[in-house]
Amino acid sequence: MFNASPEELQAVLQQLEQAIYNHEQWYKELNRTLICQLPPDHRDVANDAHRQCRFGQWYYNRAPQKLHDNAAFAAMEGAHERMHRLAARLLQLLETRKIVQPTDYDEFSNALDHLRLQIYTLKHEIEDTLYNRDPLTGVESRVGMLTKLREQLELVKRRIQHCCIAIMDLDNFKVVNDAHGHLAGDRVLTVHARYVMEHVRTYDKVFRYGGEEFLICFPGTDLKTGYTLIERLRQGLAATAVDHGGKAILVTASFGVTLLDPDTSVEESIGRADRALYAAKTAGRNCSRIWDPSM
Repeated sequence: MFNASPEELQAVLQQLEQAIYNHEQWYKELNRTLICQLPPDHRDVANDAHRQCRFGQWYYNRAPQKLHDNAAFAAMEGAHERMHRLAARLLQLLETRKIVQPTDYDEFSNALDHLRLQIYTLKHEIEDTLYNRDPLTGVESRVGMLTKLREQLELVKRRIQHCCIAIMDLDNFKVVNDAHGHLAGDRVLTVHARYVMEHVRTYDKVFRYGGEEFLICFPGTDLKTGYTLIERLRQGLAATAVDHGGKAILVTASFGVTLLDPDTSVEESIGRADRALYAAKTAGRNCSRIWDPSM
């Protein structure tokens, strides 16, 4: 997940698309040099060729900091450097008038494919986040929620991992709207959603479930760890003052927590989290409850 506003993500996507275009232009020139047996560009045979190409200049000098924690972005570095090293070897064979063997070209081609896989994985992740966002809060919308949770459930069924989910509901939210107006309510939703996004892990998912409710997915997380993470969020939200027209608005949140159960549907697991949330509301709000069969 990218902790960035839609505007920031759009700017990142535009940068990446320009970097992809520059990469494709470099590849066209490389092919032209190899096929027409032209003198190579000295930058393409340098030891730091991966830093001198325009894609490399973007990657090392201008790529936004928000990308640096992304797995695909990190994997690009080694893939890009290896591809350039193999391209330089082809060009050096050309310079010494030696025949480029099919195995040499195939190795370069495979490295190129691997780099492009990482590039387009990153592009897909940015687009998925950008176009499946809730426009008000910036968290993911419900559009792809069930699909993503079902993917996690499949991993749970194969005993690859646990997956904890929680439903979060802002306490007495109607009172905020009634006392301060809907603009204040929107501001509270936005600030609290942003707090959650900034304090979960990069691979966790936050969805706007409806109204003032959010669903948080913690892949690779058992119930005890998930509850600890939720409690940290709850305490942080309770201390987060939302400024609206010079007034500080404090709004707490309640949480219902459960695991994705390999023996039942995603919808039923969500229902369990919802029943646990109801128990938290009944207990006085501003607390978290773990689902158990008695609920």
